[in-house]
Amino acid sequence: MSLERVCQSLLRSKEPPVQWKVRVHVLGEDPRSKRIRDLGRQIRRSPRVRALLAHRDLRGRLRPVGNPYSKWQGAHWVLATLADIGYPRADRSLFALRDQVLERWLRDVYYQEFDAKTEAEAYRGAGVPRRYRRCASQQGNALYFLTTLGLADERSDALVERLLHWQWPDGGWNCDKRPSADTSSFWESRHAMLGLALYAEQTKDPRARDAAMRAAEVFLSRQLFLERHSGRVMNPEFVRLHYPLYHGYDILGGLKAMAEIGRIDDPRCEKALDLLEEKQLPGGGWAAERRLYAVSSSVKT
Repeated sequence: MSLERVCQSLLRSKEPPVQWKVRVHVLGEDPRSKRIRDLGRQIRRSPRVRALLAHRDLRGRLRPVGNPYSKWQGAHWVLATLADIGYPRADRSLFALRDQVLERWLRDVYYQEFDAKTEAEAYRGAGVPRRYRRCASQQGNALYFLTTLGLADERSDALVERLLHWQWPDGGWNCDKRPSADTSSFWESRHAMLGLALYAEQTKDPRARDAAMRAAEVFLSRQLFLERHSGRVMNPEFVRLHYPLYHGYDILGGLKAMAEIGRIDDPRCEKALDLLEEKQLPGGGWAAERRLYAVSSSVKT
């Protein structure tokens, strides 16, 4: 099946987010157009979104209030999902969730630093051990989805400052607490790169743009999934497709990231593109080959 026929099939989906993704990300329709805004309103009223936002308290905060990173139902992940599926921008009813996320990722502990000579010392210390071993996907994803949803305020500048401060010499980020660790992590670097690139696009901040392009080299220098010296697949999960990808990584997530930051035409994306093409099913689509979630009828706290 041709890609044109795949798109036409997806446009007939009864799921507004599927239609929205195809029209905005594939066909390039203006998000401000009446048709796309109508789809956004359908998404906002959809059973999926109502379920995601069902467990808010009287102040509008999402339970569990004290753990916005609760997988995959905390405020952090719900906002990430809303940004992914085309939820309308600048919805004031989400301000309480935004504040939950920012209060978590800008806590004082992320401004404390210490030196650790062993992995055990790194785990015992409070703060961020040098070389800055930080799960930057958390601050990076928050920057990305808050900007996408039109919820960003002046505190986004603080997220950017932390990401720039924590960036490793090779261009990415890593939370590996072993003192010998010296190479950035694909998992931690993807969201940080995307967040900085989107922030730079909206603010024209050259530091953020430069940092995002340096991070892109972490991926491109490895052709998005291959070891630089041996040419072997870095991780079996990198060549399995997932949805939602959450904070994971695979070739599709890497290719989408390169497309978003304007690097998809780099020749070093070609092997990942070829592999993705090989995975196309006879019916024209692609399978989610592994899932990162479990289905439950209850909220996990």
